[in-house]
Amino acid sequence: MQRPSPSLLQKERKIRMQEVNVARQSVGTQKRSSELGRRLWKNKWIYVMLLPGILYFIVFKYIPMYGLIISFQNYKPFQGITGSEWVGLEHFRRLFTEPDFLNILSNTLILFGMNLLFYFPIPIILALMLNEVRSNGFKKVFQTIVYLPHFMSWVIIVSITFVMLTMDGGIINDILVNFGFEKVNFLLAPEWFRPVYILQVIWREAGWGTIIYLAAIASIDPQLYEAARMDGAGRMRQVWHITLPAIRSVIVVLLILKIGAVLELGFEHVYLLLNSMNREVAEIIDTYVYTAGLKQGQFSYSSAIGLFKSAIGLVLVMIVNRIAKKMGEEGVY
Repeated sequence: MQRPSPSLLQKERKIRMQEVNVARQSVGTQKRSSELGRRLWKNKWIYVMLLPGILYFIVFKYIPMYGLIISFQNYKPFQGITGSEWVGLEHFRRLFTEPDFLNILSNTLILFGMNLLFYFPIPIILALMLNEVRSNGFKKVFQTIVYLPHFMSWVIIVSITFVMLTMDGGIINDILVNFGFEKVNFLLAPEWFRPVYILQVIWREAGWGTIIYLAAIASIDPQLYEAARMDGAGRMRQVWHITLPAIRSVIVVLLILKIGAVLELGFEHVYLLLNSMNREVAEIIDTYVYTAGLKQGQFSYSSAIGLFKSAIGLVLVMIVNRIAKKMGEEGVY
């Protein structure tokens, strides 16, 4: 009987090894799928809780991305996306060559800078102050008072401000007159638009912003404060050497997200304060999209502006996150 050749034996061994590997892979896949199924079933209620948020982002964030294609078209609603003329970067060139573009961009950046400089530290300061309050009753009352404006719409906030600042019976102007000063046209004077804007932002959002920082402070080990007190550290030293370093990562993450929204100041708030007298300093990208884009039916142009804003925000988040990582912070991702 003739023995098989060595080459034939090697081929048979390779085939058997391949079959064994395929069998192992299939068994491993089955094990992983069954393990994944058990984990999903074990944590099913957590995934049910996540479902509304996931659906929100899919429906309102990811599916609309398909519509960004009209930024490169001369979109006509009756022709649809597939039938509209392709114009490439024409709308972006128009945006960058608009005579008012630099002024609108500078107004947006100035308001963002004021938000970053004046508003961003306020929730941190409020959280540190509330953390030092020992009376739970006073703390709850104060938290309720500073949280309440967040649940009011910008229409209500601006209306209250109008009643307080109007020259015809406004309480602020009445106080100024009683002290011998002249009335000030806060609502129409261009130089008062930005101060009024940032004060309204602080009033409405500062209290709500403290929630995240208070939650971060609550997670700090109390033994650290006890050890610091035993070493003779006062309240300010405890805040500086324990509280602030403990919440630093939270501050960095929120700062990165804030910078990512550099061109997203919100349409409603600024539009309610905008008028013909302060338009030079109050017109921002969001209001420009409405007046020059949607109001005149220029959907492609307004979509191009929106894409420009999103691209700038994405790039800034990536840059700032990289800087944070190099400085030893966790960052967003």
